[in-house]
Amino acid sequence: MLGIDLLTLIIIAANVLFSYKGFQDYGFFHKYKFNIEAINRGNKIAFISSGFLHIDTTHLLVNMLTLYFFGGIVSQALGPFGFLLVYFASLLLGNFLSYQFHKDEPQYQAVGASGAVMGILYSAILLQPDMMLGLFFIIPIPAYVFGIGYLLYSIWGMKSRTDNIGHDAHFGGAMGGYFFTILLQPSIIEQSLYMVILLAIPIVLLFILQKRGVI
Repeated sequence: MLGIDLLTLIIIAANVLFSYKGFQDYGFFHKYKFNIEAINRGNKIAFISSGFLHIDTTHLLVNMLTLYFFGGIVSQALGPFGFLLVYFASLLLGNFLSYQFHKDEPQYQAVGASGAVMGILYSAILLQPDMMLGLFFIIPIPAYVFGIGYLLYSIWGMKSRTDNIGHDAHFGGAMGGYFFTILLQPSIIEQSLYMVILLAIPIVLLFILQKRGVI
């Protein structure tokens, strides 16, 4: 994993500043959070602005640490434009998928950069398929195992709805990272076809389950 670069630092700084403003000003937080009722009334900016708000410092720290560790990989491989495209496409796709799953729930609300960060993580796995991660910072596992496992867990979370985690946004974000990384660097298909197929399994599974009405 690469060290932090300037572009990643700018995104982290924007998240920190925006989030801390939200911590101190509930009116600001309420205006820019992802809320189905407000979006249906025309507050479309929430599709982006909600990705720079967080519930608390722990929520912010987890997302920014993940971005810190993997942002440099994506930025170096895809360049500044590619990094920003993956980040914001993942953020938007994550919130769009969340909207599709909750559009009939006017009180549904969410915040966080998790969709964008999952997109960066999934992109980094595609770009460095032999990368290892430390599960709980201790147990070494292949990054693709974590990525696939997390999306399978997200599918379960989307179906069960037993917690307050935005599983759909995480899943949509990972989809953004997957598709836009391949779009920007199609050579990945030839270089790591096996990995491209493996990482597509949860995405295909979600659409099959959704088509059958399971989710």
